[in-house]
Amino acid sequence: MIIKGRSIAKGIASGELIMTDAPISFLSGVDPDTGIIIEKGHPLEGVSIAGKVLAFPFGKGSTVGSYVIYALKKNDRAPVAMINAEAEAIIAVGAIISGIPMIDQLEGGLSSLKSGMAVTVDGDRGELICPDQANA
Repeated sequence: MIIKGRSIAKGIASGELIMTDAPISFLSGVDPDTGIIIEKGHPLEGVSIAGKVLAFPFGKGSTVGSYVIYALKKNDRAPVAMINAEAEAIIAVGAIISGIPMIDQLEGGLSSLKSGMAVTVDGDRGELICPDQANA
């Protein structure tokens, strides 16, 4: 199944999807050395985003969040791709400067996505490919 969206950052990456309906603050919410969500009370608290396709509605917090995304990439702890319901500048800039494929505005929103799915984010075409859902 291919879900159309909007391209934010170019590139193509595949991996296991990790999904949350809560916004993420990369500054003080994600440890750039480990890739673990450290924000107290966040649904993904204690979970590593390293090497995953990270789907979340939007970012929150300081513009330094873009640099934290970049630090995650430099530390090899970044998600391989990101999906937002609606990208805002902090997350978009972080993805672009870090070379992390990113899309947003998926047809049907994020509600059909489930953690654990194997997906491919095509930031060049603005598409999410869900091979496990081909017959859904």
